[in-house]
Amino acid sequence: MVETEKIIEVVKRTKPFFRDREAVGNIRVKGLADYATQVDDGVQKFLAEELKKMYPDIGFLGEESYAGEQVSGRMWIVDPVDGTTNLIHHYRQSVVSVALASEGEIVLGIIYHPYTEELYCAEAGKGAYKNGVPIHVSPVKELSHSLIAVGTSPYYHEYAADNFAVFQKIFLQCEDIRRSGSAAFDLAHVAEGSTEAYFERNLKIWDYAAGLLLIREAGGDVTDYEGNPIRLTSTINNIVADNGHLGEEIRAIINE
Repeated sequence: MVETEKIIEVVKRTKPFFRDREAVGNIRVKGLADYATQVDDGVQKFLAEELKKMYPDIGFLGEESYAGEQVSGRMWIVDPVDGTTNLIHHYRQSVVSVALASEGEIVLGIIYHPYTEELYCAEAGKGAYKNGVPIHVSPVKELSHSLIAVGTSPYYHEYAADNFAVFQKIFLQCEDIRRSGSAAFDLAHVAEGSTEAYFERNLKIWDYAAGLLLIREAGGDVTDYEGNPIRLTSTINNIVADNGHLGEEIRAIINE
């Protein structure tokens, strides 16, 4: 197994990249509402090199170099900046997400917020933690008493009408809805119990890999829109993450 504390220290060393305003302003367009900056590229290059030095036998799948490869064996799954649009707009809700997959399962997940120094970490079978303190999902069982996070699938405008129709139904049945602009950070919020659930269509594996383990280790559940467990054999999934009480109800509303 890997040395988690050493990996955490490496992840924390990405913080200076987010302070480089010139690098933030160096933007390339990847697709509709889909951008990368020199920060994305710099963080990924740094993590790829450092992790390779520590564990040369572990593969690496990163958003900014993804070429269609599948998760296999032991492999790092990295989103160097989850929330790039936020980064570009100086909206301080961007995180670094690092997960380790082993034989089809996530065994380590780390989500780091460089602006606030919030560090979420989970190891398979060992619970979930925020800055070293155990975290747990919310105990709320009623949608009417819940705060629900949503993702708008910004790269897929063709789903906008369906997505926002579902958001309205959820909004009318819960206390309120939230959107951070970072899937990984939204998943961390479910794990720590500050929201009861989160859902989004067409998430990439680097968006949810670390958060998936965090939520499971914190006592929650993550499925696709049909209620099936998330498998790493697919690099894109519709995600419903919840505290273990609301998933069935939310999926029913999505699929009405």
